[in-house]
Amino acid sequence: MNRTFLYSIIFVFFIVACQSGETGEQSEETEGAGLAYTNPPADGFNEAASDEKAMAIADSVMQAMGGRRAWDTTQYVTWNFFGARSLLWDKQSGDVRIEVPRDSAIYLINVNSDQGKVAMGGEEITNADSVTKYVERGKSIWINDSYWLFMPFKLKDSGVTLIYAGEDTIQGGDMAEVLELRFENVGRTPQNKYQVYVDPNDYMVKQWAFYPTAEMDTPRFITPWAEYEKHGSIMLGGDRGERDITDIEVMESVPEGTFSDLGSFQLIKSS
Repeated sequence: MNRTFLYSIIFVFFIVACQSGETGEQSEETEGAGLAYTNPPADGFNEAASDEKAMAIADSVMQAMGGRRAWDTTQYVTWNFFGARSLLWDKQSGDVRIEVPRDSAIYLINVNSDQGKVAMGGEEITNADSVTKYVERGKSIWINDSYWLFMPFKLKDSGVTLIYAGEDTIQGGDMAEVLELRFENVGRTPQNKYQVYVDPNDYMVKQWAFYPTAEMDTPRFITPWAEYEKHGSIMLGGDRGERDITDIEVMESVPEGTFSDLGSFQLIKSS
C-alpha cells in the first residue's frame, strides 16, 4: 500500500456501541435503580435507515471492546500513527497534542472548540490566518488517526447509516459478519463507505475495507485489525497489515504542560 496514501486517507467522524462478547467485560454495571448502562446512538445517527441486526452487532462490538461505560470514562489516550506522528487525546476535554517529527511540528488543539496553537520548526505560528489553517490541519490529522484506532467504538456515530451486509470471509479464510457504514453530512469525506468485518465468535472487528465512494463495489484497500490488548479498561489493537499503530497507552494523568507547552518536543511518546 502506498505510504503517502495511508497517511492522508479518510477523514470521517464517529461514535459507539454495546452488548456481550467473549473479549472484554461480559456485563455492564447497572446505573440507578436497576437500569442498565446502555449504548444509545449519537444524535444524528440514522437509526430509521439502519438495520436492527447491524445495530445489535455494533452493540456487541462495543461490549467486546470493554463496554460503553469504559469507553465513556476513558480520559487520556496516546498512540503513534504509522511511525509518522504521535498523538495524545484528552477524551473528556477534547484537548489534543500532535507531534510530527518529520516537520518539527507541534499542534495543540481542542477538537470541540476548534481553537489551538501550533509551532513549526520550534517557532510558534502567530499570523491569525495561518493559525486557523494549521489548527484545521491538526484537527484533520486527529480525525483521521483516531478513526484508524477507535473505529469499533464509533459504529453508531452521528451521520452514520449502519447496514448489515451479510457474511463473508476475511483474509485468512475465517467467516465474519459484515457491517456497512455510510455517511451523511459528517467529517471531511462523507462520500466514503466502509465495510467492517466482525468475528461472530468474539465480536471483535478483524478487518475493514475502504471505498472512496458509496457507489463503488471494489474497495480501494482492505486491512486487518489485529493484536488487540487491554489498555486501561478498553481493548485496542494496532496491527493494520503493512503499517502498525504503536505506543498505544491509556493513562490516568499526563505531564504538566502537555496541552499548553509548544516548547517541549516529545512530551508524548514517539516511535
